[in-house]
Amino acid sequence: MSERLIVIEPGPPAKVALVVDGRLEDLLVDPSDGAPQMEEIHLVRVRRVIPKQGAAHVKLIDGKGFLRDAADVKEGDLVLAQVSGMAEPGKGVPMTARRLHRGRYAILTPHAPGVNVARSIKDAEESARLTAIAAPLIGDGGVILRSAARDIDDETIAEDIADLMRVEEAVMAEGAPGLLAEAPGAEVFAWREWGDPDEVIREEGAFDRLGLWDAIDEARGAKARLPSGGWMSIEPTTALVAVDVNTGADISANAAANANLSACKDLPRQLRLRGLGGQITVDFAPMRKNDRKAVEAALRKALKDDPIQTTLAGWTPLGHFELLRKRERRPLTEVLKDG
Repeated sequence: MSERLIVIEPGPPAKVALVVDGRLEDLLVDPSDGAPQMEEIHLVRVRRVIPKQGAAHVKLIDGKGFLRDAADVKEGDLVLAQVSGMAEPGKGVPMTARRLHRGRYAILTPHAPGVNVARSIKDAEESARLTAIAAPLIGDGGVILRSAARDIDDETIAEDIADLMRVEEAVMAEGAPGLLAEAPGAEVFAWREWGDPDEVIREEGAFDRLGLWDAIDEARGAKARLPSGGWMSIEPTTALVAVDVNTGADISANAAANANLSACKDLPRQLRLRGLGGQITVDFAPMRKNDRKAVEAALRKALKDDPIQTTLAGWTPLGHFELLRKRERRPLTEVLKDG
């Protein structure tokens, strides 16, 4: 059974690491520059409507945003909008009018009424229990019971939903443009999304003591070593993230297959640690077309449990593989410039 540690260095900036069997699996760093963060909710003013896209350009107190799901707004309106992604350089912050509030066991969905239970909870009796807890609490709103709610006692789930309802009520009560609900900090996000670890370590110098800075330093560079002996070069550009898979010193007949399958298994972790998203183009080590199905299946399997939405776009005429990954995080090189 895997050993899961959550390691916290208070900072500033606060840094939280998920370590599984001694390997750095995820890393969160509290940003310190005041830029809009995922899940923030703002009251914004519409500057220009784009009817054909059902979208609008909006003005934040300190910047600009691009609001989707905005078919019924007009210029000058004040609209509640939630940050839904990280802004690319020179572009507006991605936002949505369909806000939601995430808790550890539930997600409140004000624009999607009714109770829904995570598909991973297949037991009909458990699903009915969770529905019965949530339904009386949400009024005309909606809620999704997350996978983590399975077998959790009624009172704890009800408290989680009540906390989310209070946030929504506070947001709805505000009338002045500006930030209405903050994004979760690194510690809150870790508690909410990573589940219960075997141990939590909170102390200055813990990253040094556990050797995590070595893994972080590697993630801030281009080269990522693979267990096969090969390596990947992961380099963000203005247009896309280029990934080049190399066999290294392996000259065996299976060198390319070993490197490519190792790269598939580790690529989601490497992108997560680096905070990279957008278009990802992978140049795998040279292989026969017949081997592509195995590579694609390995990549799909590796992404199955990755928390960041990623779409497999497929192979290009030149033999590269493309993915589209949601920009949910700032690049590690931006949020953690110094060790």
